[in-house]
Amino acid sequence: MDLFEYQAQQSGADERPLAERLRPRSLAEFCGQSKIVGAGSFLRQAIESDRIFSMILWGPPGCGKTTLAHIIARETKAHFVHFSAVLSGVKAIRAVISAAQEQRRLYRQRTLLFVDEIHRFNKSQQDAFLPHVESGLITLIGATTENPSFEVISPLLSRCRVIPLEALDKADMADLVQRALTDPDRGLGRLNLEIDSDARDHLIRIADGDARALINNLEIAANLVIGSRTPDSGATARIELAAVEAAFQHKALNYDKGGEQHYNIISAFHKSMRGSDPDAALYWLARMLSAGEDPLYVARRMVRFASEDVGNADPYALRMALSAMDAFRFIGRPEGELCLAQAAVYLACAPKSAAVYKAYKRASDAARKDGSLPVPLHLRNAPTDLMHRMGYGRGYKYAHDYKEGFVAQDHLPEKLVGNVYYFPTDGGYEKQLKQRLEHWRRLREKHR
Repeated sequence: MDLFEYQAQQSGADERPLAERLRPRSLAEFCGQSKIVGAGSFLRQAIESDRIFSMILWGPPGCGKTTLAHIIARETKAHFVHFSAVLSGVKAIRAVISAAQEQRRLYRQRTLLFVDEIHRFNKSQQDAFLPHVESGLITLIGATTENPSFEVISPLLSRCRVIPLEALDKADMADLVQRALTDPDRGLGRLNLEIDSDARDHLIRIADGDARALINNLEIAANLVIGSRTPDSGATARIELAAVEAAFQHKALNYDKGGEQHYNIISAFHKSMRGSDPDAALYWLARMLSAGEDPLYVARRMVRFASEDVGNADPYALRMALSAMDAFRFIGRPEGELCLAQAAVYLACAPKSAAVYKAYKRASDAARKDGSLPVPLHLRNAPTDLMHRMGYGRGYKYAHDYKEGFVAQDHLPEKLVGNVYYFPTDGGYEKQLKQRLEHWRRLREKHR
């Protein structure tokens, strides 16, 4: 006999999943998100006064987006429609709009439309909602795990307020476990269950802020314990660490290669290397690779970093990054990940300079600002007699004919002569470049 059968026999309870039975029915039961729906918050006031506005609930899985929408449905006097972006197309959207028009015409009632996983809608589907949100025919509540600025069209986004929700913290998760075990009507309270602290902590840690995952796996662990106990024994059953471990299939890291987490983590990786923190760089590298990121994407970012943040402070850094990319292509996963790790550590520990990056930006700004300035005649090639007679190449001084391979000669357009874009730092190899350049620039200035 499994947990569901035992519950039905003992209490006549329904057989919905525990997470569904425990779903909060009011703001008083809602767990976490105190900044959003706590006492005195603007959203709580809007719900309690039935002044709901169009909004997009944005947060990680299991943080309460759908639950909050259901609570709003209970509190509002509007006609509530639950719409799945996964299962519905433009035809279904038209049907909802038609029904909303009927609700307004017949009952003077507005329609509150909840769209789950709104990021799954394409542009044309989102466009279909736009005029009706704008006219006030429907009040839209969208739920998404993806950054709305990436997934929701700008006109629709501008007409909705984005409400960011956070993953539940450990204290909130512990409260949920306790509620699930002690609630006699909707939870497991009639089953006389207890949980060891290490089992509870492991349950919370692996759920990673996802309340739904927490409750689902608690239910499976409880099912394993109940299945090994005589139903009518009345003895207290303990959920131990082994049962929790058996209940879990390892939860994938929260990471979406096309969404905000992708950009946040690659940013953390880049900034850890820039901050000369190899330990953090290794951690973020491992997070990305463990979550299925394309290793060659990471390698390309390291090649970019070698020029942007190390530059000529350590010219070997670029070669190291390229070598790591080639090595990964050669040996593949998982062995090739070590090559990327070696490069990440090298780049993090290398002397840093953004001088080349800044110099190129200055030069690019000058090129855009001043347009197509003519190439000085002495720098032009003269492959024909006509060009030679016009003065192309006249006065050019071949650097290798001079001591140390340097000649005091200007190479910028006449309007820009004397401009300086590259300012080497005093770090690493660039210190030598700085001394050399300062000497050459003095000679050029003296020559003018």
